[in-house]
Amino acid sequence: MTVERFSPKQTTTSDIPVKTLEANRSPAPASGSRIGFVSLGCPKNLVDSERILTQLRTEGYDVVPTYHDADLVIVNTCGFIDSAVEESLDTIGEALKENGRVIVTGCLGVKEDEIREVHPNVLAITGPHAYESVVEQVHEHLPMPEHDPFQDLVPDHGIKLTPRHFAYLKISEGCNHRCTFCIIPSMRGDLISRPMGEILDEAKRLKAAGVNELLVISQDTSAYGVDVKHRTGFWNGMPVKTNLQTLCDKLGELGMWVRLHYVYPYPHVDDLIPLMNEGKILPYLDIPLQHASKRLLKLMKRPGSAERTLERIRKWREICPQLIIRSTFIVGFPGETEEEFEELLQFLRDARLDRVGAFAYSPVEGAKANELPDPVPEDVKQQRLARFMEVQGEISTARLEERVGNEYQIVIDSVDSEGAVGRTYADAPEVDGLVHLNGVYDVAPGQRVWAEVIHANEHDVWAVLSDEQDEEEASA
Repeated sequence: MTVERFSPKQTTTSDIPVKTLEANRSPAPASGSRIGFVSLGCPKNLVDSERILTQLRTEGYDVVPTYHDADLVIVNTCGFIDSAVEESLDTIGEALKENGRVIVTGCLGVKEDEIREVHPNVLAITGPHAYESVVEQVHEHLPMPEHDPFQDLVPDHGIKLTPRHFAYLKISEGCNHRCTFCIIPSMRGDLISRPMGEILDEAKRLKAAGVNELLVISQDTSAYGVDVKHRTGFWNGMPVKTNLQTLCDKLGELGMWVRLHYVYPYPHVDDLIPLMNEGKILPYLDIPLQHASKRLLKLMKRPGSAERTLERIRKWREICPQLIIRSTFIVGFPGETEEEFEELLQFLRDARLDRVGAFAYSPVEGAKANELPDPVPEDVKQQRLARFMEVQGEISTARLEERVGNEYQIVIDSVDSEGAVGRTYADAPEVDGLVHLNGVYDVAPGQRVWAEVIHANEHDVWAVLSDEQDEEEASA
């Protein structure tokens, strides 16, 4: 969607893993080596799931999409917000009820006592990105099967829980920030950047496997390389500096869509905009701003100010007019006054952001923000969220209507009874809007076509195929 409103029960869990596992269902394998897998939470968690599954498949275990077919179930949990914790505990309970043999991993795993208080019968619990520990627990409770690695081949890019044409590329673990509303660093630790060569090698393997869109993710993408002081490494015999600009430059040489997520508004983000204008990476920036009030940003321990941010956005758009900016905001943060909320609304009107997600502040156990004075009453938070959504809804509608009459390259994600559904460069999977090509059926997921936008609403656009198609791109 273009405008997202997070309800108290909504979580960060993606629908992609379930759909992908179901779409790639294979005949039920022999009993004794079947792993059921549930991946909850954000794309960063999804990448952890892919790594665990890759190791298990390498060892000969089979991955099945249902509890009934599994000899053991792994639940990769999320603990970011209270609703995510609730979802994780409910899912563990469901897995225990339907299967009975459950291993828990992921962010909520750091709260083992809390999990065992509700579900004492889980087989084992590990924390986030504890890949080896998860596999060791599987070995203990479900011995390694005998298999011929030359017959049971695992792709060199590993097991993916996304459709064939796009993949998440995680460039680092952890975070050095201590935002007062967030507990992720206590779960995932401080920043650890992956070596540049390792990332680029993975990207090349993904391209060889048919991926044509990379979604670059981490807890703090802008900070890539800070922990190693941007040391110089080597890739393909050439020196490469460990920083985000160099990484984007090299990824841009691979000929895929490269989309950046979770980019903090540091000054060096400015250096990425020319790469976007040159077409090396997509002109798309997911930059979580959280608020416009300088006082609240300080209470959140977040960088930036509204005035500087607006000036930078103006300069970015001058350099790269096609730039799409996505952001997220919190309303009703402890101590937020009506004047500060109005300041946020004015920022929205001035910034005219393309994609916006918003949620009312919810106290998360262990977050420092819970200790702040003057909590905003729940009814006031919900009223402000509704007002926020109304303002941004008008902006989003206007921004999408500006696309009517223009042609865009569309990547096809699915084809249903009404026709094809896809995305432009401006649309990240699941979190942004869609392009509807009603009546178009002779296309396949991953294919790219050119289409003219003919209609738009607050969230999506409708388009018709252009008369002339680039043959190479249309058959990609």
